[in-house]
Amino acid sequence: MVESRLEQDCPICFSDGTLKMIAHSSEIPYFGEHTQITMVCEGCGWKVTDFIPADGKKPGAWSLVVDSEGHMNTRVVRSSSCTIRIGELGLEVSPGGSSTGYVSNIEGVLNRFEDAVGTIRRQSERDNEGAEILARCDEMLASIESVRKGEASVTLELLDPVGHSQILHEDAISREIGKDEAESLDPGPVYPVFDASEML
Repeated sequence: MVESRLEQDCPICFSDGTLKMIAHSSEIPYFGEHTQITMVCEGCGWKVTDFIPADGKKPGAWSLVVDSEGHMNTRVVRSSSCTIRIGELGLEVSPGGSSTGYVSNIEGVLNRFEDAVGTIRRQSERDNEGAEILARCDEMLASIESVRKGEASVTLELLDPVGHSQILHEDAISREIGKDEAESLDPGPVYPVFDASEML
């Protein structure tokens, strides 16, 4: 693990001299060698993590038909630039300015969607926004639970304009995505520029 102080202002609180980077290289089975980069501001606590493979990658998409409980343990590597989509449920999360990368499994991805829908439901209930939104949220939560139990079949898609994301399953399908499709995707957060020689 290598840790270094960056000569950049924090992109959130603009404090000078509080930004540090931690780089850790390791091997993810079936994914290969990668570097986990974490940037942290010691001033405001802002933190972002991403995964960068050792090999150069092209814009790409991965998909897997999820139709059994056994799929819940399938490893998912999601970079900060990746859009995750479950079309059958109308669920999609695009990277924003504070997006972070993670390594999880399909159940973990479903949990993240479930948490987001639960948050919307609680806000709607608090703001008294009506029964229609609450019913839609309940329907969505029930659908996610059906997928988790293997009672419903959906396709999980990862769309990554920098090609750092992957579904690690023998039945997962990968494809390159064209320039137009790549440009239509949110590229995720923009990191401060640093001198790679500082990490050595």
